[in-house]
Amino acid sequence: MAYKMQGRVGDSPIIGAALFVDNEIGAATSTGVGEEVIRIVGSHLVVELMRQGNTPQQACEKAVQRIVKNQPIKSKEMQVGFLALNKNGEVGAYALQKGFTYAVRSEEVPNELFEAKSYY
Repeated sequence: MAYKMQGRVGDSPIIGAALFVDNEIGAATSTGVGEEVIRIVGSHLVVELMRQGNTPQQACEKAVQRIVKNQPIKSKEMQVGFLALNKNGEVGAYALQKGFTYAVRSEEVPNELFEAKSYY
């Protein structure tokens, strides 16, 4: 973020915020305004939602919806996106705003760029 505060710690070094992996379930990562991801321990939340039976897509959508619920006005002016992969190789992605893209490469998908669905 431009003009971020000196000494600011983003979500990257916070376990469970920007990245979380559980070998039994899958993994999730995020990008965007780290403070909002930290507030909901975003990537951990996504993995736990997958543990409860949600698909990676559903889990990413629910995490974004939690940010909107916590910050209904502010969420319209910022970007946060989640990307998840479960142990079966299913992928999900969702963001607050349009423009969140991600790449997938597998035996079924040689190399493709996707734009995630968004809340707004």
